Amino acid sequence: MSAAAALRDRWRALWPGGPSGAIDAVYRDLVARYTEPHRAYHTLGHVADCLRRLDEVRPLLARPDEAELAMWFHDAVYDPQRMDNEARSAELAAEALAALGVGAASIARVGELIRLTSHTAAELTGDGALVGDIDLAILGAEPEAFAAYDAAIRREYDWVPEDLFRRERARVLAGFLARPRIYHTRTFVDALEQRARANLEAAIRGYRNSTQTQNEG
Repeated sequence: MSAAAALRDRWRALWPGGPSGAIDAVYRDLVARYTEPHRAYHTLGHVADCLRRLDEVRPLLARPDEAELAMWFHDAVYDPQRMDNEARSAELAAEALAALGVGAASIARVGELIRLTSHTAAELTGDGALVGDIDLAILGAEPEAFAAYDAAIRREYDWVPEDLFRRERARVLAGFLARPRIYHTRTFVDALEQRARANLEAAIRGYRNSTQTQNEG
């Protein structure tokens, strides 16, 4: 089975009544969004990776289906030139899930999980902590995978001048590094914290050294 077919079947499996025209229409809309030409990292590949990691911690989730819905929708709206993508993704999820008959309480919880993937909260608990950690798992990937992720982010911001991108990217990564812990849950701290810090330190050093070299030149 192809990766695309596996994702489609996984989406359909979330709905007990089985696939319907409305369910498939929402899926097609999600696919169209995640395959927009300006995306290089925030793609269906990222969604698939998040779902894989969600499966690994599913027994720890209080409401795993809601967490999974949050993963499907968390980057559905992605414009690198805006700061409200998570809020807009939550709004999109609310509209789509209501049309599919999901209850208001579940929709509200899914929306809150999506908004938490802005990673502005210093501390997260419960399912929010796991969803946040899943979304940031790439920071603790093997160095080659982290480098590919970082390069993909650069492509998504190709409209930003190189010197400005390097300065701001170093600032963003340093913000994660400055936290007492990058991850919120013991599961992810134990598995990824040390490597995430090494990846961030190396990336920040590279950005700052390049900026300094350009300035000296």
